[in-house]
Order: sequence, then structure tokens, then C-alpha cells
Amino acid sequence: MSSSSSPPAILRFFEQAGELGILFIQTLKNLLRKPREKRIFIQQMDEIGVRSLPVVAITAAFGGLVFGFQTYTGFYEFIGSGSEAYSGAIITLGLTKELIPILVGLMISGRVGSAMAAEIGTMKITEQVDALFSLGADPIRYLVVPRTLAALVMLPALILFGDIIGIICAFAFNLLMGVNAYIYMKNTLLYVEVWDVVTGMIKGGVYGVVIAQIGCWQGLKTQGGAEGVGRATTRTMVIAAILVLILNFFISKALPGDLNI
Repeated sequence: MSSSSSPPAILRFFEQAGELGILFIQTLKNLLRKPREKRIFIQQMDEIGVRSLPVVAITAAFGGLVFGFQTYTGFYEFIGSGSEAYSGAIITLGLTKELIPILVGLMISGRVGSAMAAEIGTMKITEQVDALFSLGADPIRYLVVPRTLAALVMLPALILFGDIIGIICAFAFNLLMGVNAYIYMKNTLLYVEVWDVVTGMIKGGVYGVVIAQIGCWQGLKTQGGAEGVGRATTRTMVIAAILVLILNFFISKALPGDLNI
């Protein structure tokens, strides 16, 4: 039973990977073609970026608090009292390079990716996508390109915003615990470089493209009415979240730790 069911699953995987690859190539081809959908692009920047600020702020704030608390506890218990002041660099590096990009990527995949799939999926089942074809408009240029570009621009900005919130909250927690603020800040500025922040923003750009492409892909292949839209949004959130976690590892391995190479 398992051997007979495995080939269809494998073929389905490669078929879906091919569909996503073709959509990405079509997006690249339409990227520089005119006319550009500037209105939709600006609208999507607002939807992806501005409207996600409260969610990102809350996520980053409590992510910074938790990471600051755990780091403080580790230094205090295993190194000794007073060593907590030297944790600033570790906290900042952990937040900017790993924790904030992952948290923001997961939150945006759930909020924005699923919304894209639902919106385009509704257009698909109500035949609005077919109407674009009949009017001579390319759905890829009209629907996919603006969303992909907006996600590419706004995800790094959201991650930078999350970095600031997370670092401030972690620092505030350590101050409340009586940590020496001068030593904390001195070590943070000594060991943290601009490249560490840029690394997380590069990850955000990749996450943005992936989330937008998956959301649009699932939306364009939606079938089966309202139930199909629900399945598309669920698949988008799950696939995008898994890919964010997988890509985080490979991007971390591919990017240099610093620029002194």
C-alpha cells in the first residue's frame, strides 16, 4: 500500500514545485514590463507593511523580553552575579540575525500570505481572473508582480522595525533587573556590526518573495468555491511557514558572519 501511494505523492510534489517555479519565472519576466500597476503596488505596501506594524510590534516586544529574560537568567545562574551586563551583544545578535526575522516571517506568512491566497482565490472562483484574460490583461502582471514587489520591499523594513522594538524591550528588562547599563551598551556596540542587522533584512527580502509567490500561486489555483478558498489559505500559511524555517537555516549558512573575509 505504501509503495503504491508514494509515487503519486512524489510526482505531486514535483508538479507543485514546477508550478511555483513557472510562476516565479513569469513574475521575473513581467517585472520590468510596462504599464506598471503602481496603484496596486502602493496599496499592497500599505497592506503588507503599515497594517502589519501592530502585530510585528507585539511579537518583537515579547520576543525581545523573553530572549532578554532567558539570557539574563543563564548568565546569572551559570556564570555569576554581575555577568549579566555582558549579555547585550548576545541578545542583540540573536534578535537581529535569527529571532526577529523568523518571528516576523512566520507572522507575515500567516497574516499576509493567507490574505493574498484568499483574495486571489475569491477572484478565481468568481471568474474575475478569467475576466482579466478576456480584457487582454495579464493576471501575473496585474496580481502577482505588485504583491511580490511590495513584500520584497516591506519585509526587510518590518524586520528592521522589529529589531528596534525587540532590542529596546530586552534592554529595558535588563535595566529593570539592575544590570549595569554602561557595560551593557558598551559591549553591544563593541561586538554588534551593521552587517548583523543587514543579514536579517536580507532574510526578510527572501521571505517576502517566497510568501507572496506562495500566496499568489495558491490563490490562482483555487477551485471548489468557498471551501477551496479555505484550503488555499491554510496551505499557504503552512507551506510559507515551513519554507521560512528551512530558508532561515540555508541563508544563515550561506551568508558570511561578517564582511571581514
